[in-house]
Amino acid sequence: QVQLVESGGGSVQSGGSLRLSCAASESTYGRYCMAWFRQAPGKEREEVAAIAIRSASTYYADSVKGRFPISRDNAGNSLYLQMQSLKPEDTAMYYCAAGRVWYSTASPRCKSDSWGQGTQVTVSS
Repeated sequence: QVQLVESGGGSVQSGGSLRLSCAASESTYGRYCMAWFRQAPGKEREEVAAIAIRSASTYYADSVKGRFPISRDNAGNSLYLQMQSLKPEDTAMYYCAAGRVWYSTASPRCKSDSWGQGTQVTVSS
């Protein structure tokens, strides 16, 4: 499994921005996809955004579409999530993930087998 370490979380006011980063211990080109998931207290984990490594196809949850673009560096060692127009309902622990299976229509899109420890995002109204 590849080791993943997230950073960039924090506390912001509604309407603010944060950029999450995920550093991988090795190139992720051996994986088919990477993704950001989040889990709020009392809620199930949800896939927020995902990207297929080779094709660069992307997926966004409806709740973040147009606000949270996902990107990766060319070396395949880092994944990013630019979070804009943040809302209190975006408050959650955010996890970086990498997987070997990309589903074009199923949920989640990225079947992940490696996970980071998470970074907390808190948005106040």
